[in-house]
Amino acid sequence: MIESFQNEKIKKVSRLLTDNRFRKKSGVFAVEGQQENERAQYFGYEAEAFFICESLFHGNFPEGKIEYVSEKVYEKLAYRGTSEGIIGIYKSREHRLEDFVPSEHSSVIIVESAEKPGNLGAILRSCEAFGMDALIVTDSKVDFYNPNVLRSSVGCLFGMNIFQTDNETLLRFLKKQEYSIFTTFMDETAVSLPKLDLTGNTAILFGTEHSGLSDFWLPHGHNTLIPMAGTIDSLNLSNAVAIACYEILRQKTE
Repeated sequence: MIESFQNEKIKKVSRLLTDNRFRKKSGVFAVEGQQENERAQYFGYEAEAFFICESLFHGNFPEGKIEYVSEKVYEKLAYRGTSEGIIGIYKSREHRLEDFVPSEHSSVIIVESAEKPGNLGAILRSCEAFGMDALIVTDSKVDFYNPNVLRSSVGCLFGMNIFQTDNETLLRFLKKQEYSIFTTFMDETAVSLPKLDLTGNTAILFGTEHSGLSDFWLPHGHNTLIPMAGTIDSLNLSNAVAIACYEILRQKTE
């Protein structure tokens, strides 16, 4: 039983939960919560160890190395306090676009320069729920294993195709794979989303909440918008992605 927060193993877990650079350098990441750990194991992520507080954990014990910790230690580690009593440590995976083999009638969501980990997690959840083939982020600094991403995606990240690349590489990939590219600039050229044919190879691009898509994509796509009836002219990024994902699924299942 580990009862001290000064224990070296506990210090490492704490850094994995709070330090992006340490997480990337170590090649491992921490997963808090029963459902999230179950999904990581189900989708084949390799676990190094589990830190479990027996008084809080009520699930099936996972296979692998288990370190038992006191309730006091777990409370200090876990973002959600005393919830669920399990933190797993897993090996990270590479997410290279060149490894992506699109399915037939593939649909992908692309987010340029994701700003908020919580939003990225919510986007992952929508992509998984509505059957998107992949989420692609054009941002060299993106950290898919940030605890806020894992938490807000409720572990959906583990079952998704997720890739990081740059705009130029992505554009070449989309053209080679014959995707129809749809941009989301706010101007008079935009066509209402439900009026588009989204049943073939479809890629919809979203920019940051602060400034939208970069001008790089201006000449390369058909511009679209989500029809709205109120006085507000924009939506939260994750909400906009969810609506687009639903519309793609609706068209493909009618």
